[in-house]
Amino acid sequence: MPVGDWVERQIREAQDRGEFDNLPHAGKPLPKRSDDVLEWVADKLRAENADTRALLPPSLQLRKELEDLPARLSKVHTEAAVREIVADLNKRIRAEILVPHPGPPLLVRLVDVEEEVERWRASR
Repeated sequence: MPVGDWVERQIREAQDRGEFDNLPHAGKPLPKRSDDVLEWVADKLRAENADTRALLPPSLQLRKELEDLPARLSKVHTEAAVREIVADLNKRIRAEILVPHPGPPLLVRLVDVEEEVERWRASR
């Protein structure tokens, strides 16, 4: 007996026993899903309130991190921590500049540490 016939028989028998009765969403169409695996992963991460930035290529991750930098620094309590965060970001930007990557170009520049420290001081 072909596998497909066996599967169909199992489904029919389960229907006859009423195992599919009263299931949630019964009679409603299945949600539309894209064939794009990354879209499914992103939806799953969003549903679990996880950070989806890990799915971005490095150039876009860094751009997003630069965009979020002021908010991140506003939560820091010491100038040393501000300098450490900016130095780490600049280190990663330098590393990305040196390595050619497929995907979107790296359109970020190094962050001026003193400028960020001054901005941080002014916001205190």
